[in-house]
Amino acid sequence: METVLLNTNSSKIAQSMVRARRAAGSPAMDMVLTLVVITDEDGVAETLRTATTLSKEHPSRVIGVIRGSNRGRANLDAKVRVGHDSTGESILLRVSGELTKHAESVVLPLLLPDSPVVVWWPNKAPEIPSEDAIGRLAQRRLTDAESTASPIRALRAVARNYAPGDTDLSWTRLTPWRALLAAALDQTSAKVTSGHLVTGAGNPAAELLVSWLESRLKIRLTVQRGDADHISSVTLTTAIGDVTIERINDSTCNFSVPGAADHHVPLGARTHAELLAEDLRRLDNDEIYEETITHMLKELDA
Repeated sequence: METVLLNTNSSKIAQSMVRARRAAGSPAMDMVLTLVVITDEDGVAETLRTATTLSKEHPSRVIGVIRGSNRGRANLDAKVRVGHDSTGESILLRVSGELTKHAESVVLPLLLPDSPVVVWWPNKAPEIPSEDAIGRLAQRRLTDAESTASPIRALRAVARNYAPGDTDLSWTRLTPWRALLAAALDQTSAKVTSGHLVTGAGNPAAELLVSWLESRLKIRLTVQRGDADHISSVTLTTAIGDVTIERINDSTCNFSVPGAADHHVPLGARTHAELLAEDLRRLDNDEIYEETITHMLKELDA
Protein backbone atom coordinates (compact mmCIF):
# COMPACT_ATOMS: atom_id res chain seq x y z
CA MET A 1 0.00 0.00 0.00
CA GLU A 2 1.31 3.46 -0.93
CA THR A 3 0.09 6.84 0.31
CA VAL A 4 1.26 10.28 -0.79
CA LEU A 5 0.91 13.17 1.66
CA LEU A 6 1.53 16.78 0.61
CA ASN A 7 2.20 19.71 2.93
CA THR A 8 1.90 17.38 5.89
CA ASN A 9 3.41 16.82 9.33
CA SER A 10 4.81 13.95 11.42
CA SER A 11 1.49 13.29 13.15
CA LYS A 12 -0.37 12.80 9.88
CA ILE A 13 2.42 10.59 8.56
CA ALA A 14 2.29 8.40 11.66
CA GLN A 15 -1.48 8.07 11.32
CA SER A 16 -1.06 7.10 7.69
CA MET A 17 1.47 4.43 8.70
CA VAL A 18 -0.99 2.91 11.14
CA ARG A 19 -3.73 2.76 8.50
CA ALA A 20 -1.37 1.27 5.92
CA ARG A 21 -0.04 -1.28 8.41
CA ARG A 22 -3.53 -2.43 9.31
CA ALA A 23 -4.50 -2.72 5.66
CA ALA A 24 -1.34 -4.72 4.87
CA GLY A 25 -1.45 -6.85 8.04
CA SER A 26 2.08 -5.81 9.04
CA PRO A 27 2.27 -5.00 12.78
CA ALA A 28 5.06 -2.75 14.01
CA MET A 29 6.41 -5.50 16.27
CA ASP A 30 7.76 -7.26 13.16
CA MET A 31 10.28 -4.45 12.65
CA VAL A 32 13.71 -4.87 14.23
CA LEU A 33 15.18 -1.40 13.63
CA THR A 34 14.81 1.98 11.96
CA LEU A 35 17.13 2.77 9.06
CA VAL A 36 17.34 6.49 8.25
CA VAL A 37 18.84 7.26 4.83
CA ILE A 38 19.99 10.81 4.09
CA THR A 39 19.98 11.02 0.32
CA ASP A 40 19.17 13.30 -2.63
CA GLU A 41 16.86 13.25 -5.64
CA ASP A 42 19.52 11.68 -7.86
CA GLY A 43 20.18 8.77 -5.51
CA VAL A 44 16.82 8.20 -3.85
CA ALA A 45 15.54 5.50 -6.23
CA GLU A 46 18.67 3.36 -5.88
CA THR A 47 18.94 3.75 -2.11
CA LEU A 48 15.30 2.82 -1.55
CA ARG A 49 15.73 -0.26 -3.78
CA THR A 50 18.72 -1.19 -1.64
CA ALA A 51 16.71 -0.72 1.53
CA THR A 52 13.87 -2.86 0.15
CA THR A 53 16.33 -5.68 -0.56
CA LEU A 54 17.88 -5.23 2.87
CA SER A 55 14.53 -5.53 4.63
CA LYS A 56 14.28 -9.18 3.61
CA GLU A 57 17.04 -9.96 6.13
CA HIS A 58 16.44 -7.10 8.56
CA PRO A 59 12.74 -6.12 8.59
CA SER A 60 13.01 -2.40 9.09
CA ARG A 61 11.24 0.90 8.96
CA VAL A 62 13.18 2.84 6.35
CA ILE A 63 13.00 6.62 6.51
CA GLY A 64 14.46 8.40 3.50
CA VAL A 65 15.20 12.10 3.96
CA ILE A 66 15.70 14.48 1.03
CA ARG A 67 16.57 18.07 1.90
CA GLY A 68 15.40 20.49 -0.76
CA SER A 69 15.97 24.22 -1.02
CA ASN A 70 16.13 26.06 2.29
CA ARG A 71 14.34 29.06 0.78
CA GLY A 72 10.67 29.81 1.22
CA ARG A 73 8.23 28.53 3.81
CA ALA A 74 8.70 25.26 5.64
CA ASN A 75 7.14 22.33 3.82
CA LEU A 76 7.03 18.56 4.24
CA ASP A 77 5.84 16.06 1.64
CA ALA A 78 5.85 12.32 2.31
CA LYS A 79 5.32 8.99 0.59
CA VAL A 80 4.40 6.05 2.84
CA ARG A 81 4.76 2.43 1.74
CA VAL A 82 3.91 -0.79 3.54
CA GLY A 83 4.47 -4.07 1.75
CA HIS A 84 5.44 -3.60 -1.90
CA ASP A 85 7.63 -6.75 -2.11
CA SER A 86 9.15 -5.91 1.25
CA THR A 87 8.74 -7.18 4.79
CA GLY A 88 9.38 -3.67 6.10
CA GLU A 89 7.94 -0.19 5.89
CA SER A 90 9.26 2.93 4.21
CA ILE A 91 8.66 6.64 4.50
CA LEU A 92 10.17 9.09 2.04
CA LEU A 93 10.34 12.63 3.41
CA ARG A 94 11.00 15.69 1.28
CA VAL A 95 11.70 18.72 3.44
CA SER A 96 12.19 22.27 2.21
CA GLY A 97 12.34 25.81 3.47
CA GLU A 98 13.20 26.46 7.11
CA LEU A 99 12.44 22.80 7.87
CA THR A 100 15.68 21.70 6.18
CA LYS A 101 17.53 23.01 9.24
CA HIS A 102 15.40 20.94 11.61
CA ALA A 103 14.78 17.70 9.72
CA GLU A 104 15.43 15.73 12.91
CA SER A 105 12.21 17.14 14.37
CA VAL A 106 10.32 15.35 11.59
CA VAL A 107 12.29 12.11 11.83
CA LEU A 108 12.20 11.68 15.62
CA PRO A 109 8.43 11.01 16.00
CA LEU A 110 8.61 8.42 13.20
CA LEU A 111 11.30 6.20 14.75
CA LEU A 112 10.19 2.79 15.95
CA PRO A 113 9.98 2.85 19.76
CA ASP A 114 12.49 0.81 21.79
CA SER A 115 14.40 -0.24 18.65
CA PRO A 116 17.89 0.52 17.36
CA VAL A 117 18.35 3.40 14.93
CA VAL A 118 20.91 3.35 12.10
CA VAL A 119 21.68 6.37 9.92
CA TRP A 120 23.25 5.86 6.49
CA TRP A 121 24.70 8.58 4.27
CA PRO A 122 25.12 6.93 0.82
CA ASN A 123 26.99 9.95 -0.54
CA LYS A 124 28.35 13.01 1.21
CA ALA A 125 28.29 12.70 4.98
CA PRO A 126 28.46 15.49 7.58
CA GLU A 127 31.91 16.44 8.82
CA ILE A 128 31.18 14.93 12.24
CA PRO A 129 28.44 12.27 11.85
CA SER A 130 27.97 11.78 15.59
CA GLU A 131 27.24 15.49 16.05
CA ASP A 132 24.82 15.76 13.16
CA ALA A 133 21.27 16.43 14.36
CA ILE A 134 19.95 13.21 12.82
CA GLY A 135 23.17 11.31 13.54
CA ARG A 136 22.64 11.92 17.26
CA LEU A 137 19.45 9.83 17.09
CA ALA A 138 21.37 6.70 16.05
CA GLN A 139 23.33 3.89 17.66
CA ARG A 140 25.13 3.25 14.36
CA ARG A 141 26.19 5.77 11.72
CA LEU A 142 27.29 4.50 8.30
CA THR A 143 29.27 6.61 5.83
CA ASP A 144 30.78 5.69 2.46
CA ALA A 145 34.02 7.43 1.56
CA GLU A 146 34.23 5.54 -1.73
CA SER A 147 31.15 7.34 -3.06
CA THR A 148 32.68 10.80 -2.62
CA ALA A 149 34.77 12.87 -5.02
CA SER A 150 37.88 12.47 -2.82
CA PRO A 151 37.61 9.02 -1.15
CA ILE A 152 40.89 9.07 0.81
CA ARG A 153 40.27 12.58 2.12
CA ALA A 154 36.72 11.62 3.09
CA LEU A 155 37.90 8.49 4.91
CA ARG A 156 40.51 10.40 6.87
CA ALA A 157 37.96 13.08 7.77
CA VAL A 158 35.47 10.61 9.24
CA ALA A 159 38.33 8.79 10.97
CA ARG A 160 39.52 11.97 12.69
CA ASN A 161 35.98 12.65 13.87
CA TYR A 162 35.28 9.05 14.89
CA ALA A 163 32.83 8.29 17.68
CA PRO A 164 31.76 4.82 18.90
CA GLY A 165 29.08 3.56 16.52
CA ASP A 166 30.66 5.06 13.38
CA THR A 167 31.63 2.79 10.48
CA ASP A 168 32.56 3.47 6.87
CA LEU A 169 31.45 1.01 4.20
CA SER A 170 35.04 0.95 2.93
CA TRP A 171 35.76 -1.16 6.01
CA THR A 172 32.84 -3.47 5.33
CA ARG A 173 34.08 -4.03 1.77
CA LEU A 174 37.26 -5.47 3.28
CA THR A 175 35.54 -8.38 5.05
CA PRO A 176 36.29 -10.95 2.29
CA TRP A 177 39.94 -9.86 2.13
CA ARG A 178 40.30 -9.99 5.90
CA ALA A 179 38.65 -13.42 6.05
CA LEU A 180 40.95 -14.84 3.34
CA LEU A 181 44.08 -13.39 4.93
CA ALA A 182 43.10 -14.72 8.36
CA ALA A 183 42.46 -18.16 6.84
CA ALA A 184 45.82 -18.08 5.05
CA LEU A 185 47.71 -17.15 8.22
CA ASP A 186 45.93 -19.92 10.12
CA GLN A 187 47.56 -22.36 7.71
CA THR A 188 51.13 -21.26 8.39
CA SER A 189 52.94 -21.12 11.68
CA ALA A 190 55.74 -18.85 10.46
CA LYS A 191 55.89 -15.25 11.63
CA VAL A 192 55.08 -12.59 9.07
CA THR A 193 58.00 -10.20 8.69
CA SER A 194 56.80 -7.80 6.00
CA GLY A 195 54.09 -7.25 3.43
CA HIS A 196 53.33 -5.79 0.04
CA LEU A 197 50.00 -4.57 -1.38
CA VAL A 198 49.06 -3.59 -4.94
CA THR A 199 46.07 -1.30 -5.40
CA GLY A 200 44.65 1.45 -7.54
CA ALA A 201 45.04 5.07 -6.51
CA GLY A 202 42.55 6.66 -4.14
CA ASN A 203 41.20 3.40 -2.71
CA PRO A 204 40.03 3.92 0.90
CA ALA A 205 39.57 0.18 1.47
CA ALA A 206 43.23 -0.39 0.61
CA GLU A 207 44.31 2.26 3.11
CA LEU A 208 42.28 0.52 5.81
CA LEU A 209 43.66 -2.90 4.84
CA VAL A 210 47.24 -1.67 5.18
CA SER A 211 46.48 -0.19 8.60
CA TRP A 212 44.67 -3.34 9.74
CA LEU A 213 47.56 -5.63 8.73
CA GLU A 214 50.21 -3.35 10.22
CA SER A 215 48.36 -2.93 13.51
CA ARG A 216 47.55 -6.65 13.91
CA LEU A 217 50.83 -8.16 12.64
CA LYS A 218 53.19 -5.40 13.87
CA ILE A 219 54.87 -5.14 10.47
CA ARG A 220 55.40 -2.54 7.75
CA LEU A 221 53.74 -2.88 4.36
CA THR A 222 54.86 -1.36 1.10
CA VAL A 223 52.17 -0.16 -1.30
CA GLN A 224 52.44 -0.28 -5.09
CA ARG A 225 50.02 1.52 -7.37
CA GLY A 226 48.36 -0.87 -9.80
CA ASP A 227 46.40 -0.28 -12.97
CA ALA A 228 43.03 -1.40 -11.56
CA ASP A 229 40.93 0.68 -9.15
CA HIS A 230 40.52 -2.19 -6.69
CA ILE A 231 43.00 -4.07 -4.51
CA SER A 232 44.90 -6.41 -6.85
CA SER A 233 47.05 -8.43 -4.46
CA VAL A 234 48.42 -8.80 -0.94
CA THR A 235 51.67 -10.61 -0.21
CA LEU A 236 52.85 -11.40 3.32
CA THR A 237 56.45 -12.56 3.65
CA THR A 238 57.49 -15.31 6.10
CA ALA A 239 60.69 -17.33 6.60
CA ILE A 240 59.15 -20.35 4.86
CA GLY A 241 57.61 -18.53 1.90
CA ASP A 242 55.04 -15.97 0.88
CA VAL A 243 51.35 -15.91 1.69
CA THR A 244 49.69 -14.40 -1.38
CA ILE A 245 46.16 -13.51 -2.35
CA GLU A 246 46.08 -12.21 -5.91
CA ARG A 247 43.01 -11.19 -7.84
CA ILE A 248 42.59 -13.03 -11.16
CA ASN A 249 39.46 -11.25 -12.33
CA ASP A 250 36.52 -9.33 -10.88
CA SER A 251 35.13 -12.36 -9.07
CA THR A 252 38.06 -14.74 -8.36
CA CYS A 253 41.47 -14.68 -6.71
CA ASN A 254 44.40 -17.07 -6.36
CA PHE A 255 45.00 -18.25 -2.79
CA SER A 256 48.58 -19.32 -2.03
CA VAL A 257 50.22 -20.41 1.24
CA PRO A 258 53.60 -22.10 1.76
CA GLY A 259 53.49 -25.91 1.63
CA ALA A 260 50.07 -26.15 -0.03
CA ALA A 261 48.79 -26.16 -3.58
CA ASP A 262 47.42 -22.89 -4.92
CA HIS A 263 43.68 -22.74 -5.49
CA HIS A 264 41.08 -20.27 -6.70
CA VAL A 265 38.49 -18.78 -4.34
CA PRO A 266 35.63 -16.32 -4.88
CA LEU A 267 36.40 -12.64 -4.31
CA GLY A 268 33.72 -10.57 -5.99
CA ALA A 269 32.29 -7.13 -5.31
CA ARG A 270 29.26 -6.99 -3.05
CA THR A 271 26.14 -4.88 -3.42
CA HIS A 272 25.23 -2.06 -1.06
CA ALA A 273 22.44 -4.25 0.31
CA GLU A 274 24.96 -6.97 1.19
CA LEU A 275 27.30 -4.46 2.83
CA LEU A 276 24.52 -2.93 4.88
CA ALA A 277 23.16 -6.34 5.86
CA GLU A 278 26.56 -7.23 7.30
CA ASP A 279 26.82 -3.97 9.24
CA LEU A 280 23.34 -4.37 10.68
CA ARG A 281 24.12 -7.82 12.09
CA ARG A 282 26.02 -6.07 14.86
CA LEU A 283 24.94 -2.82 16.41
CA ASP A 284 27.67 -2.52 19.03
CA ASN A 285 30.94 -0.68 18.61
CA ASP A 286 33.43 -2.26 16.17
CA GLU A 287 36.62 -2.22 18.21
CA ILE A 288 38.82 -3.60 15.40
CA TYR A 289 37.71 -0.80 13.08
CA GLU A 290 38.48 1.72 15.82
CA GLU A 291 41.97 0.25 16.33
CA THR A 292 42.56 0.27 12.57
CA ILE A 293 41.70 3.93 12.02
CA THR A 294 43.63 4.89 15.16
CA HIS A 295 46.72 3.24 13.65
CA MET A 296 46.05 4.90 10.29
CA LEU A 297 45.89 8.36 11.84
CA LYS A 298 48.97 7.72 13.97
CA GLU A 299 50.96 6.87 10.84
CA LEU A 300 49.66 9.97 9.04
CA ASP A 301 50.61 12.22 11.95
CA ALA A 302 54.03 10.62 12.51
